[in-house]
Amino acid sequence: MFKDKVYKDMTDALRAKDPKRLAALRLFWAAIRQREIDDRIVLDDTQVLSVLEKMLKQRRDSIEQYLAGNRPDLVAKEQEEIDVLATYLPQQLTEAEVVELIKQAIQDSGASSVKDMGKVMAIIKTKTQGKADMGKVSGMIKEILNFKL
Repeated sequence: MFKDKVYKDMTDALRAKDPKRLAALRLFWAAIRQREIDDRIVLDDTQVLSVLEKMLKQRRDSIEQYLAGNRPDLVAKEQEEIDVLATYLPQQLTEAEVVELIKQAIQDSGASSVKDMGKVMAIIKTKTQGKADMGKVSGMIKEILNFKL
């Protein structure tokens, strides 16, 4: 399981005395455990991936804020965490692959305008989880639906 790999990597980082990797993995492990406790469930791989995506998004947002606040030290710290966490993401889809998935989802959902974007996003989200930045995918869907009109 995905969770087991994270735990094993965390203990390996502890043994290897790699403080930066260990800190990032402890945060990831804590987020997984917190979600399990809050929801009173045992997370499967898809749900762990969801936690990972959320953590990566938070760090990217933090980097934007730190850049605006002229805090390069904090930007570097967040980037180090992103670098560690990103290794757990599955292989990312290319832009062409995402466009093909969007076109297929539009056809499957019968979407004809931007008003139907929710239908398309629901289909796309299941197919691209962890494999594409949903913010960019959302923009691409809007662009394709607007162009289709």
